[in-house]
Amino acid sequence: MSELTIENPKKKKAKREKPQVIPIWKIALLLFFFIISIILTALVIWALSSFKRVFMDEILWHLKTSLKGTNAEVIRSAILVGAGSAIIILVPSVILFMKTRKRGKTGRVVYRTYQIATSLILVTGIVLAYFGFHVKEMIQSHFVYTSFIKDEYVDPGTVTVTFPEQKRNLIYIYMESMEMTFMDKENGGAFKENYIPELTALGKEYEDFSGNSGIANGGTALPCTEWTMGAIFGTTSGLPLKTPLGHNGMIAKKDFFPGVITLGDMLEAEGYKNVLLMGSNAEFGGCDLYYKSHGNFEIHDYPYAKKAGLIPEDYHEWWGFEDDKLFEFARAELTELSAGDQPFQLVIQTMDTHCEDGYVCSKCKDTFGKNQYANVLHCSSETVASFVEWVQEQDFYENTTIVITGDHPTMDTDFCDKVPKKYHQKVFTCIINSAATPADANAVRKYSTIDLFPTVVAALGGTIEGDKLGLGTNLYSETQTLIEQYGYKKVKTMFNRGSKLMEKMFDGKYHSPQTKNDKTGE
Repeated sequence: MSELTIENPKKKKAKREKPQVIPIWKIALLLFFFIISIILTALVIWALSSFKRVFMDEILWHLKTSLKGTNAEVIRSAILVGAGSAIIILVPSVILFMKTRKRGKTGRVVYRTYQIATSLILVTGIVLAYFGFHVKEMIQSHFVYTSFIKDEYVDPGTVTVTFPEQKRNLIYIYMESMEMTFMDKENGGAFKENYIPELTALGKEYEDFSGNSGIANGGTALPCTEWTMGAIFGTTSGLPLKTPLGHNGMIAKKDFFPGVITLGDMLEAEGYKNVLLMGSNAEFGGCDLYYKSHGNFEIHDYPYAKKAGLIPEDYHEWWGFEDDKLFEFARAELTELSAGDQPFQLVIQTMDTHCEDGYVCSKCKDTFGKNQYANVLHCSSETVASFVEWVQEQDFYENTTIVITGDHPTMDTDFCDKVPKKYHQKVFTCIINSAATPADANAVRKYSTIDLFPTVVAALGGTIEGDKLGLGTNLYSETQTLIEQYGYKKVKTMFNRGSKLMEKMFDGKYHSPQTKNDKTGE
């Protein structure tokens, strides 16, 4: 007869009740990835809700350059969203795990739930970023190459450009986010009311390349020219601001696309004194580096204004100081420049119409009630028109050309929500007191902001062999622009493709014949 083994029931019960405890390090690691996914997704949602137009190429550009001078409110808002969401989620999560980790099945369910939640939140953030930040276009821009830019590029150093003996001065005004969209429908805008009537009047009286249509005309912002630094680079070099992936920022910050000839370079060679005036920090986005590298500009920005005693040391409004002060300083700057013996270029960059809803200065009126951005746009329109009127009263105006352009389409999140999708948003464009007149006064030109490079040269009285510089076309000529030749959709597609030429330009491996000796010593 075999022996019967009887187990101690107390021992068996104790064995059954022993919980499976999840190690602390596993919980800590899971919480780390959970919080990171929360922060990243929250920041993506914040960016998409704070800025209407967010491009991955723009984000990568700013990561390569300086964020110094960013509006403190923007930074605080981003930190509040990121840190706030982390703290709100982390504290209860830690408490939950402390209470459940030793409870066997319950602890495992909580752990598994957090694993699934981490994956879902991260995937949500990635999907939102992919579509919201135009990642598809960024991938095509860096990994799908075409020779379009190389084939169409006209190096200013390879064509004859002749300026008149009597040089004209240039006042170049970049108006932050200023679109012709803000006009009423009767004038070619998209709204019932005209939020920028003074600018509309200037466009009608002077040149916006609308021919005899009676409808305002503006420039299209092509890919990689749709943020401030991209817009500035595009309008003065005739090129999109395309930079390769995996490269350090701006060649160790010694130069900005060396070997490329820009408007600033050309005017410096003609004996111009170049000055940049802006109410924010010019280091932001590499702006100061560009202007110093191409035209040897004097930089008169927000830090300069403090050092020069133009504003108190502790003064700070919006991104530095408001546009009302900017144009006050511009009047003084022009008075000094006009008293000198050099022709001059004064570049003025406004900021009050930046998103979200703009900056309400002491001179802003409630013309459009509680619609703050409309009131700020109207105020900016009045301010610039008043400044132009002042310039026209000065002795130097007779020999001075004024260019007014929006730098890029607005980034305000909701102001243009009711604008029909079929409406083509363009930046405001106007050239005042030009030395040139259109070859065909009746022609309505289809153009982009890169066409302003050779067009401004012509407006200063310059003659251009072939009427093309960079990828831009002189709009005073009858030569077709890229958009007129190929159509907007194709040009946009080609600008969203990679360019070996642009990579060489960025790396300093390409040099125009006119810059080779100076830049490389060859």
